[in-house]
Amino acid sequence: MKAVLVEEFGPPEGLVVREVEAPSPGPGEVLVDVAAASLNFPDVLVVAGTYQILPERPFIPGKELAGTVVAVGSDVRDLAVGDRVAAQLEHGAYASQVVVPQDLAVRVPEGVDLAVAATAGLPYVTAHYALRRRAQLRTGETVLVTGATGGVGAAAVQLAKAWGATVIATSSDESGAAVLREQGADHVIAADPGTLRDEVRRLTDGRGVDVAVEAIGGDLFAQVLRSMAWEGRLVVVGFASGDVPQMKTGHVLVKNIAVTGLQVSDYRDRDPQAFSAVIGEILELIAAGRVNVDVASRFPLDETPKALGLIASRAVRGRIVVEP
Repeated sequence: MKAVLVEEFGPPEGLVVREVEAPSPGPGEVLVDVAAASLNFPDVLVVAGTYQILPERPFIPGKELAGTVVAVGSDVRDLAVGDRVAAQLEHGAYASQVVVPQDLAVRVPEGVDLAVAATAGLPYVTAHYALRRRAQLRTGETVLVTGATGGVGAAAVQLAKAWGATVIATSSDESGAAVLREQGADHVIAADPGTLRDEVRRLTDGRGVDVAVEAIGGDLFAQVLRSMAWEGRLVVVGFASGDVPQMKTGHVLVKNIAVTGLQVSDYRDRDPQAFSAVIGEILELIAAGRVNVDVASRFPLDETPKALGLIASRAVRGRIVVEP
């Protein structure tokens, strides 16, 4: 089969596409003929060798995919050849075929395009766990989402709105702001450390936000912390600025703020069935039209280096997939 390989860490253009031996499913596994694999910013970090989890080289990158089951191993209970499934893995998605543990393979509802289903993993599951598991979001609360034009941010905006929250999102330009309003953001403000706190206080009548999903780090983090309401919950999901901030715990103490982190792959590894149930819930929201996934670009597998380069340069909004 054809696969994309990381032989040496570096920029996306260093990826190679080769013919490799096709895998076979073992006990409790299914073999999926990949229809689409989604590209995400963490894949850029994996390819560069700067991600927190790195396999031995050479390896096939790619964390989420959707396709059709073409073979099943022994002890597979609920899946059969011909089932359309989506899955999120640590790596291995950028290939014509992928072996997936049955507990991580989720049936795709009828009417949901497999390219769309391939993008419902990493960003939407991260946003789901941030809002529901870590922040315990309640209907009627106000949510601040930083980095909202990115994959996780856009997912958090849509899910928070679908669950009855008022959403304040940040954007660096007006074109991004327009997209966020279409996705359901009630307010869009600049991702500016000099103005963010004042803007949040103005929009919340001085109260602050109940929940923040923070993906930027750097100087913005301190202003997000100062924008929290009493008993607010701030969830750290990343540091897109490249600057890991230090926290002044006095702000946490005086307003009883909870600051939590999220490494979403831990939930996949510790409780794969619950993790897959979250993906299933997201796919049902997509099927019902309550969440809209924008697949902006589709590339053949051979052009994965080019497509991942677009992710690295942040030159495209919306999701990108490769289609073997």
